[in-house]
Amino acid sequence: MEGNEGETSHGEEAGAEAWQRLSAYAYLSAPERLEYVAVMRVFCGTLLADLSVPDLLAKLAETDGPGAALDAETLTRRLEELVRWGNLLRSTHTVRATSIAEYQRSRSRYQLSKLGERVQRDADEVLAGADAAREVSSELLALVDRGLREIAAMAAAPGGADPQQALERISTLFVQFAEFAESVRDFYAYLGQVLARYDLDSAEYQGFKELLLDYVEAITEDVSFRAPRIAAHLDSVWPHLPALLARIDAHAAGIGALAEGLPETRVQRSRGRDRADWEGLREWFTITGGHSSQVDQLRDATLRALQSLLANAKRMLRSASGEMSRRKDLLRLAAWFDAAEPEEAHDLAVAAFGLYGARHLGVAPDPDRSVPAYVSWWTGPVVEVPVALRERGSRAPRGRAAAAEDHSEQKRRLVEQARQQAEARQAAADELRSASGRFEQVRLSAPAMRLLLELLTTALGNAQLHHKNAHDFLLDGAQAADADLGIRLTAWRTPGRPTVLNSVDGDLTADDLTVAIDSGSGSAVGEASA
Repeated sequence: MEGNEGETSHGEEAGAEAWQRLSAYAYLSAPERLEYVAVMRVFCGTLLADLSVPDLLAKLAETDGPGAALDAETLTRRLEELVRWGNLLRSTHTVRATSIAEYQRSRSRYQLSKLGERVQRDADEVLAGADAAREVSSELLALVDRGLREIAAMAAAPGGADPQQALERISTLFVQFAEFAESVRDFYAYLGQVLARYDLDSAEYQGFKELLLDYVEAITEDVSFRAPRIAAHLDSVWPHLPALLARIDAHAAGIGALAEGLPETRVQRSRGRDRADWEGLREWFTITGGHSSQVDQLRDATLRALQSLLANAKRMLRSASGEMSRRKDLLRLAAWFDAAEPEEAHDLAVAAFGLYGARHLGVAPDPDRSVPAYVSWWTGPVVEVPVALRERGSRAPRGRAAAAEDHSEQKRRLVEQARQQAEARQAAADELRSASGRFEQVRLSAPAMRLLLELLTTALGNAQLHHKNAHDFLLDGAQAADADLGIRLTAWRTPGRPTVLNSVDGDLTADDLTVAIDSGSGSAVGEASA
């Protein structure tokens, strides 16, 4: 039972981690996706840089895109959503501001996460050329063959291979193989998309026929020629592979040393440094574990492509007898409907399909509304038909009345949410009262700092200015209170005496201002000052 519980817990943790990683793609499907992409491109254009809202506004204003029209408040909401999804990380540092509003905008800075950078990079690649026909880098297959032959010779040499030379050969080999395999997948995905079309005309069919018979055949022949040789080189390297990888690790541990010193840190090593990379390379060219190799799958895909080409040829032959696709005609008709006015659309529908609107029969019209016989039903009054009569042909009610919807769970959830918010504000007020008189010695929490800024903003808004002379003035009535929380803030001007408030979100310095906190009755019990 304990083992099953442990496996269940591990599975739940893995599922939660996968859910959190997939949340990084959420901004690409949000209604404001273009604004999010513009913001993420600004972050991807920097390295190890944290940006504040004013910095981002300045950079977005330089571009003529969707993000140029964002204001500070909207941009802040976008950034907070990206932080919640895991695309950005919060980077807090000390901020010097001339006003409370500027402090609230500038105190939070953001930087790009590794997952966010990867997602945005993939999104830009998709936007750049997702529908383009990618050329297969077949010349890299010859380089893979040559590289494996050299590695096999080095591994079998007396005394073993030189670790530095072996590392260079292996790194080059896997970069070349990854580029070749990716180009093959992209090209065959494009080929399948093209062959799924059944509206090819004779010119398009001729072009794709030459593409299949020439280009695809050349790729298949090259792979079929190189695959046995590559498989033979892999068989030669395989017995020496553990010792070769161990020797390379001893020579250049690289970032893999972090896996030993920091067990909680996951390390993704360069291709070719792990045995799993070699197993993936071997599965591409040889049959392992009863599964067909990628070379065999490539031959099967080519055969299916030729079958699709023959299906298109049969369709074009049938078109001579009138059996042909009407896709282009329907697309042209759809374009006419899209550009037509309502009256013209009615005429198009009648001319194209010979269909006319239905008349409601069997329901008496309103006796108080007399409609002449010459009035067309297009513009005449509509007769309301009951749903039961329209769907079942009967006016008799059926079934039982639906029960009233129960909103008790929603009400309970809202009440609980309001209670938690009230408790959080009360805790913040208690923290401010407990820190009174020693604000320069403590660091306030984020909720307490927000409550203090809220009271201070209200107090300064309620204040009245009294000029002592041309260069000096006093604050009168700068107070703000919250009766529910039992807390009151008083502020007055003290020339030459700044107030410093420390919090986990940053430090706030108010020049020539003193702040006092009391419990809502009696004299002040705490004063925040430098």
